[in-house]
Amino acid sequence: MSKIIPVRNPRTGQYDYELKTTDVHSLPAIAAELRSHHADWVALGLEGRLKVLNAWRVEVEKARGAILDAVVADTGRLIESEKEMQRLPASIDRLAIMAREVFAERTLSLRSMKGVEVHGGLSPFPLVGVISPWNFPLSSSLLDTIPALVAGCTAIVKPSEITPRFVEPLLETLRKVPEMYAVLRYVNGDKEIGEALIGQVDAICFTGSAATGQKVAEAAGRAFIPAFLELGGKDPVIVTASADIDKAAAGILSGSVANAGQVCVSLERIYVDRKIAESFVEKLVEKSQQLKLAYPTLKDGTIGPIILERQAHAINQHLNDAVAKGARIRCGGLVEQRDGGWWASPTVVTDVDHDMMLMTDETFGPIMPVMVYDTIEDAVQLANDSTYGLSGAVFSGSSEEGLGIARRMEVGAVSINSSGLGTAAIGEGDFHEKNAFKQSGLAGSRLGYDSITRFMRKKAYLIQN
Repeated sequence: MSKIIPVRNPRTGQYDYELKTTDVHSLPAIAAELRSHHADWVALGLEGRLKVLNAWRVEVEKARGAILDAVVADTGRLIESEKEMQRLPASIDRLAIMAREVFAERTLSLRSMKGVEVHGGLSPFPLVGVISPWNFPLSSSLLDTIPALVAGCTAIVKPSEITPRFVEPLLETLRKVPEMYAVLRYVNGDKEIGEALIGQVDAICFTGSAATGQKVAEAAGRAFIPAFLELGGKDPVIVTASADIDKAAAGILSGSVANAGQVCVSLERIYVDRKIAESFVEKLVEKSQQLKLAYPTLKDGTIGPIILERQAHAINQHLNDAVAKGARIRCGGLVEQRDGGWWASPTVVTDVDHDMMLMTDETFGPIMPVMVYDTIEDAVQLANDSTYGLSGAVFSGSSEEGLGIARRMEVGAVSINSSGLGTAAIGEGDFHEKNAFKQSGLAGSRLGYDSITRFMRKKAYLIQN
């Protein structure tokens, strides 16, 4: 049976939207219908699929206002919501280039040996499931979905029930392109729908917490399907004595407060050489205090609200724990409630150590804890002292110095003299591939060529001449 889930507005704190969930018992029929269209979708070929995707992007652009309004209402922020709307066309264009190379390479004759000619082939999973998070509701729901569709899969997406308003206007665009509606569906619901979805698909993609990701992996194991997991992060940044302090402070601030810190690749641990630490902190505080909350209106500043109420309490728990253990808040402070919404100013914290939750657990807010180190060996050891390994950054006097440090960091990608990777909006990754380390994820890269090939099984055709 369907049920009704009340949805909270993060700016007002009011539950002003009702989400009608998909009947869990209807999932097998939805899956079967999508599977019935898989062969036709594959038969279209890459160019045919790209044509359909581009027809859909036209409809999405026509509905831009309605979709944007829904994302803004769900998240309470404007700048990042506008960026989300830009990612669909950008991702289709980028994936088109990569996919043509992938299909050309894999379908060419590979080699001949002893009278046997070997050809490569690719077989897409018939049906891929996607469970997406609340921090970037629209673009995260498409980040794994579009590459899967390009590969030749059909897809079911279960977005977060925390930020679901965009689904209704997006479904209207899908219905206007029947070829898209035949291969892509959204289902609404909470963990009950997510758990049931795993049993209906041939591969599952999940973005969210490490704890929930482990449960998804276990369920996928029982279903004997691959799980592609993008989980939490506690991204470290190392600032060396030779770094440009102004540039480092600006880059780290950007990489820490984007989307009010509600990004899995947000910079959450800052390690600074003792010789420049106080100057760096002063500069970071100065720049942090120049940023303003997007309150009381969307356009009053750049820092939106904390979307999920329980996350606001988690941030305060981290800060209170740190202060109780000797940390000092240099600017900003606890998350505060204003007109029902929860707001966090950019907050710099010093005198921290790894006995504090602020340095070990994912905070997911615009909080910048700064810890001093004496040697590069100490800095690398501290950066690697984490259960997470998503990404990180290094600021140093030269790219050579930075690269030497980056090679020793146990994370999937490292930005050097930039926080570009950490602050790049989700879905705007280039042609590079990266894996998550430790408990930050599992399986193939969701960026680069691997974002397509991970949805296709490799085949070999061996011809006796």
